[in-house]
Amino acid sequence: MLPDPPLSLTLFESDLYICSLIAEQQRVDKTGVAMDQDMMNMFAIAAGTLAIPLLLFMASFMLWPSSLIKVYYWYWRRTLGLQVRYADCGGYRFCYSHRGKPGLRPSILMLHDFSAHKDTWLPMLKYLPKHLHLLCVDMPGHEGTTRTSTDDYSVQGQVKRIRQFVEAIRLNRKPFHMVGTSMGGTVAGVYAACHPSDLYSLTLICPVGLKNQSESKFDSQMHDVEHSQYTLNIPLIPSTPEEMEEMLKLCSHVRFRVPQQILQGLVDVRIPHNDFYHEVFMEIMSENSKYALHEHMQQITTPLQVIWGKQDQVVDVSGAAVLAEALPHCRVDLLENCGHSVVMERPRQTAKLILEFIISQQSTESTSTKKKS
Repeated sequence: MLPDPPLSLTLFESDLYICSLIAEQQRVDKTGVAMDQDMMNMFAIAAGTLAIPLLLFMASFMLWPSSLIKVYYWYWRRTLGLQVRYADCGGYRFCYSHRGKPGLRPSILMLHDFSAHKDTWLPMLKYLPKHLHLLCVDMPGHEGTTRTSTDDYSVQGQVKRIRQFVEAIRLNRKPFHMVGTSMGGTVAGVYAACHPSDLYSLTLICPVGLKNQSESKFDSQMHDVEHSQYTLNIPLIPSTPEEMEEMLKLCSHVRFRVPQQILQGLVDVRIPHNDFYHEVFMEIMSENSKYALHEHMQQITTPLQVIWGKQDQVVDVSGAAVLAEALPHCRVDLLENCGHSVVMERPRQTAKLILEFIISQQSTESTSTKKKS
């Protein structure tokens, strides 16, 4: 509302006064509108700036989920302080990630399972002390490690390659602790039997290669695959999101709700390598490799820890009893409500058990040294 003109003004002057006030009010209104417009523009620019990465994320999630998975692993490695390195051995290249330096505790070398990669261990590494010297290597032909059509992917062939890696980075200058899961567990067990002086201690997680007392669900499925002369797909080599979901159910007792796009991304990452995975699978299931761990377990003199999920549907938990009977001094840790993917399902508990085992071995060694002196 405009104020009344002063009484001393004439009628004409009053009109001029009122007109000037109206003009001033219009100028203020225009300025206010301009300021409001500027504020709106600023909010629009800010919203657009925030929307661009969000839209890019959504596009990546919908169109290229496999790329998003790779970025996820890269971010997780960076967050945990892991660095990716390469070791060249006469034309053969190993890819591995590592953290820390050799110290009072033995270094820990980790061997992943079939068709996996070094990042398999990330959930568990989160719970291991940062001062430990940790190494996670891509197994022969997997991920960043050299793949050739002429290489030997049998258990013994993989043991030779892992020894080549160990010597290339001079890891065995001091005895180290080795951890292997599933196929990696078989390779680790045979490695221990063949190169006992390299190892301080050994942890096998749900290893394959044993003559178990009971069959698993996967064993039954493989009977069907073999009877079909491999016209049926191998359950551990999925080629569709539906098969990927079934594989995750087979490998894990804990049920993870995985979005369809992530399932598609996991399949997209694997499909280019499925022929190779089939080749490796046939090698490790061949007569020379199928029971490699069983045939070598009596030769294992390294202090041994066995970790197994009680609800393992891939490799029956009765394998733990087979090892315990053959090697009475080994430590056996059975995990409740846990399947084959121990590292993924129980990462904190697995890390705790491995660390406790290493510390207990050092304590035993220290006590023995004191008694001798």
